[in-house]
Amino acid sequence: MTAVSDFIQKHQLLNASGKYIVALSGGADSVALLLILRQLGYQIEAAHCNFHLRGSESDRDELFCKNLCEQQQIPLHLAHFDTKAYAQLHRVSIEMAARELRYAYFHQLAHDIDAQGICVAHHRDDSVETVLLNLVRGTGINGLRGIQPRNGLILRPLLCLSRQDIEQYLADCQQDYVTDSTNFVDDVARNKIRLNVLPAMRDINPSVSRAIDATSRRLAEAAKVLNTVMEEKKNNIISTRPLFDGEQMIDIQKEEIDSEYLLFYLLQPYGFLPEQIEAIYAQIHQIPTGALFESDSYQLLFDRDRFVIRKRQQVEQRPLMIPEPGLYRYGDFLKIHIDVEDVSRLNDFPFQSSEWACLDADKISFPLILRRVEQGDAFIPFGMKGKKLLSDFMTDRKMSLFEKQAQLVLTQANGDILWLVNLRPDNRVCITSATRRILIIHSIPS
Repeated sequence: MTAVSDFIQKHQLLNASGKYIVALSGGADSVALLLILRQLGYQIEAAHCNFHLRGSESDRDELFCKNLCEQQQIPLHLAHFDTKAYAQLHRVSIEMAARELRYAYFHQLAHDIDAQGICVAHHRDDSVETVLLNLVRGTGINGLRGIQPRNGLILRPLLCLSRQDIEQYLADCQQDYVTDSTNFVDDVARNKIRLNVLPAMRDINPSVSRAIDATSRRLAEAAKVLNTVMEEKKNNIISTRPLFDGEQMIDIQKEEIDSEYLLFYLLQPYGFLPEQIEAIYAQIHQIPTGALFESDSYQLLFDRDRFVIRKRQQVEQRPLMIPEPGLYRYGDFLKIHIDVEDVSRLNDFPFQSSEWACLDADKISFPLILRRVEQGDAFIPFGMKGKKLLSDFMTDRKMSLFEKQAQLVLTQANGDILWLVNLRPDNRVCITSATRRILIIHSIPS
């Protein structure tokens, strides 16, 4: 118990006046966490999740937690989940579904009861398993730091203890606990590490868990230094700008990438796999403009002297019909205001801004249509006489593929393009000395 108290103080995990949630499964680790924090005098409330995955075993665990909290006079919060239905709906594994449900519930409960943190019972052996899993997955130096004592509201006071330490503590307290039978089946990666890999490594070094933990702590210190350098480089070569679909486009200056690890540092948060990043770096100066790589959630585009990243589009935005002047919303990211005024008011509007356009209202017929650029679209750009394909116009402006895909046009009833939104009006509807009424268009980012 002294080791845990010292660990809490060293990492400033809890304070005496705070209220904390203890994630209580009924297993040895969470039961020990509950009792130790109570003995140390912290104000705690327990939370138990029943995922209904193990039949009567799940109900047994819930009943055990109820009885334990009643004996210890600790408030208990219970949550029931249809985990299989959630996994099917969100197309994730059962393990991931349980994790997402559990942590979403804990965070909501912390908000509801004004708790300062959520204490979970990860211990040193869990951290060692995580290091080995991340080594196999190729997550880089940050993954080899193991489990950290704090991650937002999630607090881990038992990382200083081994599984053996915990079991010995419970034996000394004569406190029983429940056992999850699935922990002894090597059907998932973590269980294979625990049941097969670590025992084999202990044949080589009986203290392997302590050795790996010590190495992970040294790597954590090294990672702080490396990440500081990487973050400075990142800030110098990466920038963001909004697209018309409300997403952010992330620019990375290709020539500034001087190591594969820097590229890994930049791309790994967007879900790109180590083997993808290795392949990209190997041909970083040969991949042609327009080449596209994808992760589960993002796309990476080679565009001249830069990389461009954006979220993969989930739903295509439909065209917006504008039957008459007024204020209209295009998706969740843009509003467009249409008005008709006498030409005498021409100087009342800031047409020098790209978000405004002023056209000859008598040359335009409603309904207007606001939509994405389509293949074959052409217009006569203001100041020119001949038609030009929008694709060529945008290429001349060195717009990336993502910018082209997000670009909007406003057309009139006969399909003619009035305005390449925020870029250029069509010359045929621009104001002349004969104009009597003006069509005022204002695009407003939401």
